[in-house]
Amino acid sequence: MVEKLFKLKERGTDVKTEIAAGITTFMTMAYILAVNPNVLSSTGMDSTAVLLATCLASFVGTVCMAFMANLPFALSAGMGLNAYMAYTVCGNLGYSWQVALLAVFIEGIIFIVLSLTKVREAIFDAIPLSLKRAVSVGIGLFIAFIGLQNAGLAVDSATLVTLTDFTENFSTAGVCALLAVIGLLIMSILYIKKVKGAILIGIVITWLLGILCELTGIYAPDAEAGFYTLIPSFHMTDFSKLGETFGECFDVDMNSVGIFNFVVVIFSFLFVDLFDTLGTLIGVSTKAGLLDKEGKLPAIRPALMADAVATTAGAVFGTSTTTTFVESSAGTAAGGRTGLTALTTAVLFLLSMFLAPIFISIPAFATAPALILVGFLMFSTVSEIKVDEKNYTSAIPAYLCVIAMPLFYSISEGIAIGVISYVIINLACGKRKEINPIMYVLAVLFILKYIFL
Repeated sequence: MVEKLFKLKERGTDVKTEIAAGITTFMTMAYILAVNPNVLSSTGMDSTAVLLATCLASFVGTVCMAFMANLPFALSAGMGLNAYMAYTVCGNLGYSWQVALLAVFIEGIIFIVLSLTKVREAIFDAIPLSLKRAVSVGIGLFIAFIGLQNAGLAVDSATLVTLTDFTENFSTAGVCALLAVIGLLIMSILYIKKVKGAILIGIVITWLLGILCELTGIYAPDAEAGFYTLIPSFHMTDFSKLGETFGECFDVDMNSVGIFNFVVVIFSFLFVDLFDTLGTLIGVSTKAGLLDKEGKLPAIRPALMADAVATTAGAVFGTSTTTTFVESSAGTAAGGRTGLTALTTAVLFLLSMFLAPIFISIPAFATAPALILVGFLMFSTVSEIKVDEKNYTSAIPAYLCVIAMPLFYSISEGIAIGVISYVIINLACGKRKEINPIMYVLAVLFILKYIFL
């Protein structure tokens, strides 16, 4: 039965290897269960509800990937996409999280339609390999920058951003920033030594060090300043909390939002999600060595469909866009080659719902090093971008794509600038044959976005 479903022999693997790979994938991406509630709770959402929604969305999406695409990829709430929802849509734009979830739901439906019509697949194939690699690198820098902020290491200053002063408020912000640095070093050493679950282990060790600091008086909780006790309260998961977000995407007073404003939010999510999803899938496939010589991914249609279904379901449960995770490459490195790897990871996400109180208690300074290290994993693709003089017409747009993401605090802006610059530079340099016709369409759409959105 298992052989018939996942074609293990055809791909040179076995049940034991696939299950071990699935466990490895889960261990490397389980940090999202601590990070996502931290990020989305800034919108006013309940942390426990977000964690439960994340577990369910991860389960649904990864099961879809297992059976629809038979690929060893795992899905969860996408880093970068959750930040976009929390800090841009709900933060800068001021929309409620219910409106944001409804926008995620609608664009998920749109993506299902686009996947059925091969539009997303065509866009994926049309983007040149240099830009695909640049997207992976840019997302890495963007995630790392968010990690530096969550750690309290990067703070506002007259130069826009600077390193924090560790001595100021040392018993709260200072010691937390210091613990984040220590946690990053521990996590990096464990990863270099190929310790399975290095990221999750690093989070736990950093958290335990924080608890030790609190018990010894080095860290002094100050609830008014946003620094709470690091010692978790052990109790059963309150599954009723899921009711605070489940289906709330449909409970929106459109009169308070306005149709035009809501359409703007949907199109913002549409652009960001479309290219973030493609970007993350590109990053995973590139790291896992699953792209063919032409830079295409076999079985991309069902993979994109699984991604779209997961996004739609996740919005109903109460979490931001669900997408393929770059940490899936850890499972492929451990030998995972089929959907059985994904199915194993999915089951572990479902079981994680019973550990919700523990994940909720993990502080931001303990999860921030995970973001920084994951940023490095995606950044490592930069070595595959050709930057010699013969490839300047593709290298420069790739460079602009990379630097735009963290500096403009937007993944979609980076992709937009990369696409527009690629088309213009290659046209001006007489390399029209290098440009896929779809790239012209994308460039025009991005320019129209800047004009009208």
